[in-house]
Order: sequence, then C-alpha cells, then structure tokens
Amino acid sequence: MTSTTSPRLTVAHRETMGANPWFARMPLAQQEALLDASELTHWRRGAMLFRQGDPVSAAGSGLYGLARGLIKASTLRQDGREAILSVVEPGNWFGEISLIDGSPRTHDATALTPVDLLTVPPEAFARLMQDVVFANAIAALLAARVRFLYELMEDATLRGLRARVARRLCTLARGDATQSPVVRRNVRLSQEALAMMLGVTRQTLSGELTALEAAGMISLGYGRIGILDIDALERCGTGG
Repeated sequence: MTSTTSPRLTVAHRETMGANPWFARMPLAQQEALLDASELTHWRRGAMLFRQGDPVSAAGSGLYGLARGLIKASTLRQDGREAILSVVEPGNWFGEISLIDGSPRTHDATALTPVDLLTVPPEAFARLMQDVVFANAIAALLAARVRFLYELMEDATLRGLRARVARRLCTLARGDATQSPVVRRNVRLSQEALAMMLGVTRQTLSGELTALEAAGMISLGYGRIGILDIDALERCGTGG
C-alpha cells in the first residue's frame, strides 16, 4: 500500500461527500458519525487500494469513501484480459461487502487519478452498524448494488449489443455508481475503457458508437462521449 495520511477533512471534501445521494439521505447525526470515523489518505495514480482476494483483515482495509479522484473496480478474466466493473467517482462509498460477510475482496480497486480516500476501519464500521439508522442506510446501499447487478445480468442475457451500449452510456451519464438524477452531457471515458466494461473488443464497440452517433444520440470526441439525446438513448437501451 502506497499512501500518505492527512489529519482531517477539508471543507471541499465534506461538500463532495455531502453531494452523494445515498449519503445525503442519511440523517445528519449518522453522516457526522461516519465522517468522524474516517481517516483521510492520499494515493498516487496507479496505486492499488486492494486486490481481489485480499482479506478484510489486511492493513488499511475498511469501508471507503472517495473524496477526490477516480477509482477503477475491475477483475481479470480467465484469458488474462481485464474487465472493468465500474468507475467510482467522488462522493461514493464502497467496500462494505467484505466488512459485512468477512469474506475476501471481490475485485481489484485501482486509482485512475491521484485520490483522496476516506477509510473507516473494520472496528469503527462495526460500531457504526450498532446504530439501526446507519445499518438501514447500509442495507439500502447494498440493495442499490443488487439492483445494478440484476440490470447487468439482464443486459448480458436479454439485450443486443447496441442496447447494452446505450444503457451503459445512460448509466455513466448519471455517474455510474452514483446514479444521480442529474444527467451530465459529457461522459469522460475512453472507448477502450467502455469496451472493457461491456466485455467486447474496441473495434466492435466502435461500430455501435458510430451508429448511435449517426442517429443523433451521442457525439464522439477524444476521451469523451457527448450525450446529445438522453431520451432517445434510453429508448434504444430498452429496445424502444
């Protein structure tokens, strides 16, 4: 683990965490308890926060809150290729599953940029979970994760590739893990990374994106995909 520690959160960090829909729905007392239990660390780009299979007892393990930067959740396929599961954006909390069931980490977590990270140690997380309001909030967070996984399973088994591309772009336009009601007009993600999310080749994805661009739903640029017509993109994602 390569990181440095800061003594306390800045106002900017608190504003970032407070803007997250899940965190904002918690009562103020539970918000403050969670932030007070957190240690702020700084990570360089490319650093591995944890690896798939790491035990929850590993040094630095805990519940994590991303206060600045981007984190990639990924895993390696049997053929050695990387599959990106999600790109975690500022304001999101993650890592709760291993703390709840005590099992090893389910995926790799890598800093895509310099990162400011909040870490709630396992012992502090266990104390927070004794508060029924906080425990219910964690249950709601897990429920959102399960819904997202069911959607991914549905996409993989029932939808064609173009619909899958459209649906993932709609998800990314709302912040991927964040799922904000506010739709951003530019998704800052390379086509290579999007292909790794969908489990297809870069060339195959390019053809689908070109078709969506020709239909006026998106625009393609270097390192970004513009969202021109979110309603049409959502209809495409549902086969409409």
